Amino acid sequence: MEDLSIYRQSNLLYTQEQLSRYRPGGYHPVCLGDTFKNGRYEIHHKLGWGGFSTVWLANDKEKNRWVSLKVLKADTSQGSQELHNLQLLEKRSQGRLPSKYIVPLLDSFTHQGPNGTHQCLVFELLGPSVDRVLRDYYSSGDTLESETILRMSEQLLEAIRFIHDAGMGHGDISGGNVAFSCGHLSNVTKDELFEVLGLPESEDLVRLDGKALDKGLPKHIVKATEWDEWIDEDDEDLRILDFGEAFLQGDEPRALAQPGPLRVPETIFLQCFDHRVDLWRAGCMIYAFIFGTYPFQYLGEDDVLVAQMIGFVEELPKDWQQMWKRMRLNSKHKLEPRESE
Repeated sequence: MEDLSIYRQSNLLYTQEQLSRYRPGGYHPVCLGDTFKNGRYEIHHKLGWGGFSTVWLANDKEKNRWVSLKVLKADTSQGSQELHNLQLLEKRSQGRLPSKYIVPLLDSFTHQGPNGTHQCLVFELLGPSVDRVLRDYYSSGDTLESETILRMSEQLLEAIRFIHDAGMGHGDISGGNVAFSCGHLSNVTKDELFEVLGLPESEDLVRLDGKALDKGLPKHIVKATEWDEWIDEDDEDLRILDFGEAFLQGDEPRALAQPGPLRVPETIFLQCFDHRVDLWRAGCMIYAFIFGTYPFQYLGEDDVLVAQMIGFVEELPKDWQQMWKRMRLNSKHKLEPRESE
């Protein structure tokens, strides 16, 4: 973990991506005003970040449009699984991914930086994630319109059906990996776009001892947009994104990155899974569309999570019931006080 006390203190230092990820093999240090691909793409704002990439608002000067530019960590760039999966889906959709509610790949290239060579993926400009919109609605006591919930549910399931019909599984369906399209903003002026995004906020990264920054660090930290003025979820379509965990059916990975509330029961009882994990997680998302939260809470114990699942979907499959009894017995033994010697 990077020692943040050596830098001039600011709120952004602790609320944005971890500085420790700016290292050889890690993030590329992107700054506002930077350009990529021989000046074609110019950076104007930060859209977000994840464990394997940062995502930026860029202006495509060649096409005169706004796009999302995803810059992968250097150590995950070579032979990018996400790029391979997107190209496969694009081929099977015959260039019609938006009609399947999947984010289309507009361009791809590599970029050399101080931390290595980074795969860069260019997508259509996307709006806020579903998680963000739901959080904004339900934290204020509001709810989505029933027509919007139905449309979102239909689009999510249609996208998953297309992925499955293409012989793949997404593997990481979640409210953070599903966003709204942003077609009405793709060609507006910068001022019009920033009315929705907000102006970029940044803080210079400065060492307190006066020493120069390591070459692999960004010169300033940029706050990701919060989409405070977004109001278009009733009009825009969904887009499934982030295919870094996707897999071919019959060639499933040994494990998946699973947020606790979205853990799939097969991975608990069988330690294996197939493409149908997407359906369980889609069901959890549709529940969240309606109620603003996922149906299960993960408190660090599998037996507590399974008990919630049983309360929701009722009886487990017969093959799992004996394993559930052993799980409960082990849990009971953990909770029983030990006799003093």
